[in-house]
Amino acid sequence: SRLLLAARGWGCLGAMSRYSTEQRGRPNSPDYRLYFKNADGKYISPFHDIPLFAGSKEDKEIPAKRSKTTGSEVLFNMIVEVPRWTNAKMEIATEEPLNPIKHDIKKGKLRYVANIFPHKGYIWNYGALPQTWEDPNHKDKITGCCGDNDPIDVCEIGSKVRSSGEIVQVKVLGVLALVDEGETDWKIIAISADDPEAQKIHGKYIYIDDVKKHKPGYLEATLDWFQLYKVPDGKPENHFAFDGEFKDKDFAVEIIKSTHEHWKALLHKKVDGGTIKCTNVLVSGSPFCCSDEDARSIVQSVRIF
Repeated sequence: SRLLLAARGWGCLGAMSRYSTEQRGRPNSPDYRLYFKNADGKYISPFHDIPLFAGSKEDKEIPAKRSKTTGSEVLFNMIVEVPRWTNAKMEIATEEPLNPIKHDIKKGKLRYVANIFPHKGYIWNYGALPQTWEDPNHKDKITGCCGDNDPIDVCEIGSKVRSSGEIVQVKVLGVLALVDEGETDWKIIAISADDPEAQKIHGKYIYIDDVKKHKPGYLEATLDWFQLYKVPDGKPENHFAFDGEFKDKDFAVEIIKSTHEHWKALLHKKVDGGTIKCTNVLVSGSPFCCSDEDARSIVQSVRIF
């Protein structure tokens, strides 16, 4: 196989212009990796080096000192792992240095989600918020379950089909509490800030009600999808906290802030991250911070099969 290089840029409020991606290995194969670079062309970790809060100086300050807003709304950076309508289970490789996006593998096979009638693949642009971590050793007071050891997940419900590795600035609308095999697995509901529907969803407190108004059936489909998507693999239906009720924007933001604090503890070695790789190039004061040269060596040392 051969090395594939592709630097790409997208223009969501200028977010992706600060970052590019580099492919190594063959798509739809176990050796595929999608690495990230910042505006200076330096390799970075999307998990650790891309700020949670979208800010005008986010490529220089970690975390950004000023958060970008739309009106009074704080925006967050989302890393797209899986484009809408696709089936490949792509994810940030939390246990690899610099945390590239890779194809999830289980029992030696690439993982794909089944089509759950009437849906095709993932029904939103699916990804994660950087600089967040659901601590597997922390029992959530609300759900009574520990975290799933990953960055917090995001379902972006805008109209545009995004690309894997794209950085999108999103407006948080609410959250669903999935309990997956005994672990808390929060699902943030968000919309790209540049989506035409984003300005219609502007309730003062409870944005999730605006989703029901402007995108009828979408939340119900989301609940249905998460409940059933593992059934074709022979697993039981998933369950939810709060009887499947979507919590509002303010509730979601508090969950995000909590997982951000857990991430900070992880990156400053205040908690045991187990097999999580915390290698980064920009997090000030982190004992896991490496040089630009070390980051380049990590990428170049990846075997290409």
